[in-house]
This record gives sequence, structure tokens and C-alpha cells, in this order.
Amino acid sequence: MRIAILDPFSGIAGDMTLGALLGLGLEPEWLQSLPERLGLSDIGVRIDKVQRAGIACFKVDFDIPPQPHGRHLSHIRKIVNAADIPPDVKEKCDRAFTAIATVEAEMHGVTVDRVHLHEVGAVDAILDVVGSIWGLSVLGVERVYSTTISMGDGFVKAAHGVLPVPAPATLALLEGLQVRPGPEGSGELVTPTGAALVRVLSEGPPPSRYTPVRTGYGAGTKEFPNRANALRITVADVPDTAGHLEQLIVLACDIDDMSGEYLAALADDLRTAGALDVVIIPTIMKKGRPGVRLEVLTGESSASDLERRLLTSSTSIGVRRHQVDRRALPREMTTVHVTGHAIRVKIVTLPDGTRRVKPEFEDIRAAADQTGQTAAEMVRLAIEGAEQSRNIPSTISRAEEGK
Repeated sequence: MRIAILDPFSGIAGDMTLGALLGLGLEPEWLQSLPERLGLSDIGVRIDKVQRAGIACFKVDFDIPPQPHGRHLSHIRKIVNAADIPPDVKEKCDRAFTAIATVEAEMHGVTVDRVHLHEVGAVDAILDVVGSIWGLSVLGVERVYSTTISMGDGFVKAAHGVLPVPAPATLALLEGLQVRPGPEGSGELVTPTGAALVRVLSEGPPPSRYTPVRTGYGAGTKEFPNRANALRITVADVPDTAGHLEQLIVLACDIDDMSGEYLAALADDLRTAGALDVVIIPTIMKKGRPGVRLEVLTGESSASDLERRLLTSSTSIGVRRHQVDRRALPREMTTVHVTGHAIRVKIVTLPDGTRRVKPEFEDIRAAADQTGQTAAEMVRLAIEGAEQSRNIPSTISRAEEGK
């Protein structure tokens, strides 16, 4: 399995991430075409090779004409949703922008739909987020990990005045991640964009063993004497024959005084906020009262935020937390076109090396409604398309079709 390890020894920002991806082999032409793919006109992309403390790095800058002073989340979503971006990339981009909007809204005491994103709503930040997440996908990276993040020190001038480093919104995005202050005199090293990328992409510390394949360095704007201001990303391979064993967090609370429709809405909100899974289990509580147990599966980086959401959006007055090991089979998402309709398909590799194909139900239902075909027929066509494009023996996935 191909993984990427972020090493933010001098912090992380969106442009640093793009530079490191170029060092890993991302084609410059691909990055230069990104503004046009997002429908952003008259944007220039400058790519330079620079030195940071003797290390060769890529430096990325955008030449941008006058733009609106920030945007609302809904405006950013329109830009991303209108582009021809893989669905899994869109989903991660939306999580990154939503995470930023959520912490900004909490800081300013407004709703998410009303918060005005200044720095992150700018064109360069949109390109940073989409380019970084999409670029990792283009490079074939399946999982991302991060070492300890250096946050910097001192103060930074922001749209609302002078703020301590890390800025409040940045610090909120870093909750649950491994960080350290300094180095001394470095100023701001982690931008909100950089913090959001780590929060959405990273699954925690790197595995104990891996085989490095290639390393790229992305330059920061500042230059420090005798210290490289750069982000290092290492692409590596790890064995994946029996799936990936990962450490996750389970958050659980018991509820007996909340109506079903609000519980369902809360579960949806938790999934949108980054929960890997949410289940609602019937149970019997004190004095024989019927209730439910709400269990949330999450990575370490999202646990604190989801725990806070459980306590503020449910009627529970306590949340239990424990660590679990999960073995996850390697999987990938692809898209096939059936009778002119795009259908996302999940391909799972089993421990014996065979693969199983399963189309996404929502896409199947939408295509069936629009074509008048049965859902079963659309499933059959989608599976055949995926098998042909990935050279998967049809006998492997026929059992899944009949389930």
C-alpha cells in the first residue's frame, strides 16, 4: 500500500504542501491547469526551485487578479462542486473547508453559513486545499500520516487584528493532533489551510515500519538562518496483504430523552464532521426505560471535536471514550459510466488477493430512476464496467451482486 508521511518540522501551509508534492513527482503542468479546471480565470501559477538551508525545494505562488475579500462556505462549495473532480477528493475538500468554517463560526459567534472566510476564502487557499488533496490522489497515495507539527511562536496580524501564534482558529483545527511550540523566533508556521489539511488527511502518527520510496520538499516563504523552512513529505510502501491495522477511538453515550428524528440528524452531522462510522443501538437504561446507545468511530485527530459535538448537540451529559484496533481491508474508489450516468464503485482487496466490487447505492438509485432500468440491472452493468476496466475476474464479484 502506498502511503504519504507529512513531516511538518517547520510547520505546514497549503503552498508548502503543493511544493512538496511537486518534489514527489506531481507534474507541474497538472498544477498549472488547476485554476482553469476550477473555473478560476486569469490565475497564473509560478513554480520555482529554491534553497532552504541548503535543501532544494519547490516554491509555488499564484498570480491572482483582484478578487472578493473572502467568501462564504456556500460559495466555495459551488466552485468545487462545479469542477470535474473525483468524488472522494470532493468529499475531503468539503470536509476541510467545513472544518475551517466551523471553527471560525465558533470563534466569531455566528452560524457556519454566515461566517465570512477571509484568508481561507481567497483563491490561493482554495487552490491550495483542492490541489493538495487531489494531488495526493493523483500520486496514488492511499493513506496519509503526520509526525509532530511545529506551530511557531509570537504573534500574527490577521483580518481581525493581532493574534497569538497559533491563531485561535488554527489552534482549534489542531485539536487532537500531536504538536509542539516553536522553534523560538519563528513566528507563524502553521496556517489555517495547513492545519485543515492535516486534520482531514492524517490518520495519526506514521506506522512503525515502512519502506521510503521518494521524498519531496515544499518551501515556505520565510527564510531562517541555519534552519530549513520547508515541509517534507515522504511517499512510502507498507505491506498490505491482510489489510491495515489501525488504532481508532470509539465515543459512546446512552440517551433516553431525545426523539428519533433529532438522533438521526445528529448521526448525519457527526458523519459530515469526520466520523468514520456512527451507529445507534437500542438498549435498556435505568428503571427499565428504553433508550439508545450512540457509538461514534473516529481517528484521534477528530475525536475531541466529535466528543464536543456529542455533548452540545445531544441530551447526554457524559461521553465514554476508549481505543480500539480496526483491521481495514484496502479499498479504492473508481467511477464507471453506465448508459451515460457516472456511478461510483468501491473495489476491496481481500486477504487472499482477490477483489470484490460494490457500486454505491445512491448512484445506482439515481441512474435507475433516470433510465427506467431496474436497480439490479444497473448494478450488473456497473460491476461489469468496473471488472473490465480493472481486469477483475467476474466470478469474484458475482456473489456480491446477488446479495
